[in-house]
Amino acid sequence: MYAIINGDVRTLTEAGTIEGGTVLVEAGEITAVGSDIEIPDGTRKIDAGGKPVTPGLVDAHSHAGVSEWGEPEDSDHNEVSDPVTPEVNVLDGFHPGDEELYYACGGGVTTVSARMGSANVVGGIICSMKTHGTTADSMLVREDGMKAAFGENPKRIHGKDRDRAPVTRPGVAATLRQALMNAEDYIARRDAAHENDEPFERDLGMENLSRVIEGDLPLRVHAHRADDIMTVFRIVEEFGIEDLSIEHATEGHLIAEEFAERGVPAVVGPSLYSGAKYELSNITFETPGILHDAGVTVAIQTDAPVLPQKHLDVCVGLAIREGLPEGAALATVTRNPAEILGIADRVGTLKEGTDADLVVWDGEPFEISTSPKHVFVDGEPIGES
Repeated sequence: MYAIINGDVRTLTEAGTIEGGTVLVEAGEITAVGSDIEIPDGTRKIDAGGKPVTPGLVDAHSHAGVSEWGEPEDSDHNEVSDPVTPEVNVLDGFHPGDEELYYACGGGVTTVSARMGSANVVGGIICSMKTHGTTADSMLVREDGMKAAFGENPKRIHGKDRDRAPVTRPGVAATLRQALMNAEDYIARRDAAHENDEPFERDLGMENLSRVIEGDLPLRVHAHRADDIMTVFRIVEEFGIEDLSIEHATEGHLIAEEFAERGVPAVVGPSLYSGAKYELSNITFETPGILHDAGVTVAIQTDAPVLPQKHLDVCVGLAIREGLPEGAALATVTRNPAEILGIADRVGTLKEGTDADLVVWDGEPFEISTSPKHVFVDGEPIGES
């Protein structure tokens, strides 16, 4: 048991910021948060010295753990054998020893949504993972979605490099529609077989994609351009899919009202990146602020290792410079991504009963001179500077 005392505790709850606050931790969970907490005898005390204490940062879109740091030939985030691979699960390729995870902790990032890549139209199941642990199973928070991708990546990987569909944007859209139609047909056959007590041959990919149709698994769609995003909106409406997030959302600022009208969250970034392909020509750090002002739930991501996982805070600082309100900034890498990923009961806020994922900063978060001084994952102190 330990207590972080004398902190500027930013709870991201109705309690707001508690000056001179205490966070009490036992058995990996937060057991109390407040300004007048009784600390049991024998509790180790960590004096925050009036510095900010925040939830551990959450990156809602990362490839840490599956796109090996410094080892591109050992990357496991794209199963490019087919443009539709809902059968794969990122958990089966997650490597706790990936150095990107080590550096993530050093930057205060305690949870990431580890993603299959964007080579395939349907890429597979993705998972929210802690950034510290010895086994993937112990680091798993939950399966948080099915990855899909629009735009240049599936066109290039399959159409150009492998001379097979999809070759065009309409081809990408048709590929996703067909996969979802196949899942609907699979559900109908499966249900009929069960009702009639008949044998049924299961299919792993269709079982996984059926979860999207049935609302058990959110659809997470990589889309940069506004026209691709609108196509995604059109398709999910056709299939009655309600649990959706748009990943990257590079041109999301151009159609912010469309996001707000549909209640679709945007996981924005990495914006600290050159226009390496045409669909990134409108990249700007103004996007998070414009979407936020329109009433959209916004999370900021690194897409690590595209950007180093430890620099998630730098991305937020640059978004503040370009118009994201300071009062909303911390939520884009704590509470908001936790809500988007469906893990807000465990991470993203500081309150009784949540995981003891915390950061004590040596200055104001998101300022270039600030670094984490103490980082805790599941109550375990990871390091200090």
